[in-house]
Amino acid sequence: MKKITIINGPNLNMLGEREPDKYGTESLAGINERIRALAKEIGFEVTFFQSNVEGELVTAIQDAGGADGILLNAGAYTHYSIAIRDAVAAVKAPVIEIHLSNITAREEFRHTSVIAPVCRGLVAGFGGESYLLALKHFAH
Repeated sequence: MKKITIINGPNLNMLGEREPDKYGTESLAGINERIRALAKEIGFEVTFFQSNVEGELVTAIQDAGGADGILLNAGAYTHYSIAIRDAVAAVKAPVIEIHLSNITAREEFRHTSVIAPVCRGLVAGFGGESYLLALKHFAH
């Protein structure tokens, strides 16, 4: 059974309440339930982690390094956290960067991801469905 770790960064615990025009009305718990259902359907074991603290995200990435894959939504850290970028580069597990919104259609400072160059791929702009699309990648 493939083991996939889903890691969510700052403010994602506020989904459903925070800027619903940009991030939708679905909560992180709701997205996690959809991930869990798809994972069960395709025979994956999933674990979830969320933190607003950069160092905790680095540790979670390192701890998940032996997984078959990592889905990482680093939130705003995407655009400037070299520590998270280095953690992604250091682990053996392939990492897919996730974003609910289309970061290239937003403010200029969101257009650059410092972690994208060390990730297998990036899925953005499909709301909670972004996670499911990335999870399906690991099924192939």
